[in-house]
Amino acid sequence: MPVEIKDMTLDNVAVGPIAVRVYQGAEYGKGPPVLIYFHAGGFRHVGLGDCPMAECLAGTGAIVVVPDYNALGSVFPKPLEVGFALFSYMAKKRAGFGDRKSLLLVGGSEAGGNIAAAVSLKARDHFADELDGQVLVSPLLDPFMGTPSFRKAEAIGMRDLWAEGWSHYLSGGICHPYAAPSGCSRLAGLAPALLLSSEDDPLLDETLSYAQRLKSAGVEVRQHVLPARAGWPSVYGGKTEEAPSWQESASSEFAGFVRDICARRADLKTI
Repeated sequence: MPVEIKDMTLDNVAVGPIAVRVYQGAEYGKGPPVLIYFHAGGFRHVGLGDCPMAECLAGTGAIVVVPDYNALGSVFPKPLEVGFALFSYMAKKRAGFGDRKSLLLVGGSEAGGNIAAAVSLKARDHFADELDGQVLVSPLLDPFMGTPSFRKAEAIGMRDLWAEGWSHYLSGGICHPYAAPSGCSRLAGLAPALLLSSEDDPLLDETLSYAQRLKSAGVEVRQHVLPARAGWPSVYGGKTEEAPSWQESASSEFAGFVRDICARRADLKTI
């Protein structure tokens, strides 16, 4: 499906005006899912650049809103404050995106996946039932960077960037569970989750570990690991020799995740 892309500013967010890039499937139907998607960038990227994953998911018929979430500060908790304020803003009648039947999701890749997971935790803690799901794409959740798959990061040139990013993000002296969701001991009650990674992803182990912990806490989880050599690290800026071929799988998994949520919602209405 062709995707329309436009930049705009959301003026009525509690933290102040937020610039966003909106990816919208040109042929979306009634009640399209609305996904707030936090871009990658090792906790330091500011501005609105291209987001291939956002464009890919918009091609399924979703409306994907990518905010410049580091514009007001990129040290915890500022990005989370922006992310949660944007979620709260969008929860009010979807702020003109979609309609009252639209699912409201948060998602993100790499550092953006961290922010999405944290927004999901805070939504649970603030009894914000408007959040329908979370989409975590190779989320950067563990500042210790000690997993076996992480040791392969050197091969794609990301280890130093991530180490510097974590040091920057946590430089406010706070290591709250919202800052490093892998350390959160209470995961029950979170919104359903879709987690995506690949066999050659340095973030594979922490993605799968978080998925398992969510399942153990009773959270509905859908997960998918792409095969190696699908060019997956390119979703967060990693170096790869392969031409990206992950789009079809990512689209299919996201569409299935949306269907699962809609089916559960329909079942609850019949109870």
